[in-house]
Amino acid sequence: MKRQEKYISILRDMLSEWRWILGYVNRYKFIVLLYIIIGIAGTAMSLGTAIASKYLIDAVVSRLNSSLPKYAVLTIGLALFQFIFSAAASWISAVVGTRANNEIREEIYSNILRSEWEDIHSFHSGDLLNRIEGDVAAVSGGVISFIPGVFTRVIQFFGSLAIVLYYDKVMALLSLLSAPFLFFASRILIKTMRKYNAASRDLNGRVISYSEESIRNIHIIKAFDLTERYIENFRKTIDAYRSVRLSYEKFSVITTLILSVIGLAVSYLCYGWGVYRLWQGAISFGTMTLFLQVAGGLSSSFSALAGLVPSAVSIATSAGRIMEVTSFEKETDADRKAALALLKKAETSPVSITAENVTFTYSDGDAPVLSGVSFSASSGETIALVGPSGEGKTTLLKLLLGLIKPDSGKAVISAGGDSLVISDSTRRLFSYVPQETGLFSGTIAENLRMVYSGAKDEELISALTQTEMWDFVSSLPEGLDTQLGEMGDNLSAGQAQRIAIARALLKRAPILLMDEATGSLDPETESAVLKKIMKNNPAQICILTTHRESMLRYCDKVYRVNPDGTVTETEGM
Repeated sequence: MKRQEKYISILRDMLSEWRWILGYVNRYKFIVLLYIIIGIAGTAMSLGTAIASKYLIDAVVSRLNSSLPKYAVLTIGLALFQFIFSAAASWISAVVGTRANNEIREEIYSNILRSEWEDIHSFHSGDLLNRIEGDVAAVSGGVISFIPGVFTRVIQFFGSLAIVLYYDKVMALLSLLSAPFLFFASRILIKTMRKYNAASRDLNGRVISYSEESIRNIHIIKAFDLTERYIENFRKTIDAYRSVRLSYEKFSVITTLILSVIGLAVSYLCYGWGVYRLWQGAISFGTMTLFLQVAGGLSSSFSALAGLVPSAVSIATSAGRIMEVTSFEKETDADRKAALALLKKAETSPVSITAENVTFTYSDGDAPVLSGVSFSASSGETIALVGPSGEGKTTLLKLLLGLIKPDSGKAVISAGGDSLVISDSTRRLFSYVPQETGLFSGTIAENLRMVYSGAKDEELISALTQTEMWDFVSSLPEGLDTQLGEMGDNLSAGQAQRIAIARALLKRAPILLMDEATGSLDPETESAVLKKIMKNNPAQICILTTHRESMLRYCDKVYRVNPDGTVTETEGM
């Protein structure tokens, strides 16, 4: 009973996944329809060629010289058109398949970026990449090739069946002897293939995640002499993946062997019956040839239809994995107009932030990270958030950025008499310097202009000057056009931090959030940078997290984030 329920559950999931895929099929319905028509036409040509060859052989055997040219031309013509239609189908598949793959990849990528931060953050980047690449490729192939393939196989099957039935009903029955076995085997195929496909996709994601993360942190691996350990761990990971793949391939080989033996037995039965009928004089040599061609096609087309089951399972599994990461709640930017209006007012009016009794718990957590938090900040103030690591300081900044939403309470930003509850829309009023700097591959100028694409070189220089970085950048051979490595790995930690601060300043937002943003700077440089930031941006609210006592002398208020998630105003560390 439990097995039956599990099987029904699998079928329901697959049905849901294929409904989702059909949404994409509808998008490309005209191309898919054209592909189906070409496939059906090619199949019709194939069946027509078999019939024409029957008459050609009969004409040869009967020495009907007058009919030979006609049937020869017809047979060759149909075969030629079959090749043409096959080539056209391949071309359409290649062109449209590439287009569909790129469009679906772009859509899935957009879906992931627009998802709520907390939902998508629970997935490893390597796993997400695997879904964007491998799973999308499987789905796009299903959209363009699989469904037209089903129609083509069905037409081939029923066309072959109709021809065989017309000439010999017993032959048709013999051709379908494998049908009952394939029908009952499909249940095992679906359950087993789905299990292996899901495990294979998951392990492949782990391989990608592990390799991506270790290569990104290769300097740490080398520094701690962990090279051999990571190689060994990677070997174990790919061995686990290989084990699943080999189990899957073993199952596929055995299944294919069984189906092939059954197909061969059916073919020989058909052949034997044809020989017997020919010996009886009931059929001609041409009809015998037709039987061998069409009966074999009938058996193979049915086997091909059964063989589509693993493909359907694989495509549905990939669709389910994509659906998992695209079904999350999306950021809607619902308050876009109000936020832009507030940003405009902030250019000439004082800005303030107020948090009132805010409580927040992560979805995978048991206790609140923030509990009943209240605080305020106004234009020109510098606010410090202090407390032990992991107690909620960064979480509070994420809340201000609208990356997470409070369970209760609210945080409000005000300017010029108008107020707006903080959300993904109010992110426009903030600049942010994360702990990990967040630099990208590209030039220094490109990294800076990410937040202000129209910035002139003079503005870039001004931002770099405020962070004590211009002297260094100007001394580089390429200056602002110097290429940065991934995560800015060809810079020192302090240099990368200062470029990240310069980028935030270039945005000229009324509120600056700095998460341990000067942790890699020496006290002298830190002091110079903070003084210049305050001098050049006197009306800006600056909220920073820090573990340094020296930072507090620049702050107007200090809030301590306590282990129980509460926040209290204090005077020191």
